[in-house]
Amino acid sequence: MNATSTKSISLDQIRQMQDRDELVHDPNAPEGESLGADFWAKAEIRQPKKPRSVHLKLDPDVFDFFVAETHGKGHLTRMQDVLKAYMTARKAG
Repeated sequence: MNATSTKSISLDQIRQMQDRDELVHDPNAPEGESLGADFWAKAEIRQPKKPRSVHLKLDPDVFDFFVAETHGKGHLTRMQDVLKAYMTARKAG
């Protein structure tokens, strides 16, 4: 799943969709695939890493780009996503 196939909506928008009967729950929907005993035997519990707070100076045009791209909400998360994608690509290469 990528950014073009997902859509963010607010809780208020979800409630409005409920009021208009636009959200449907199908009680006859098939169950998902069972993961099985082998999966659970190998499963590990991992604690999430605590984020590290840093002070970072950015060029104004870089900062403004991310703010504009996210309409002012989630620009720091988007910056982190870009940095993480770069890190992953460098590790793979």
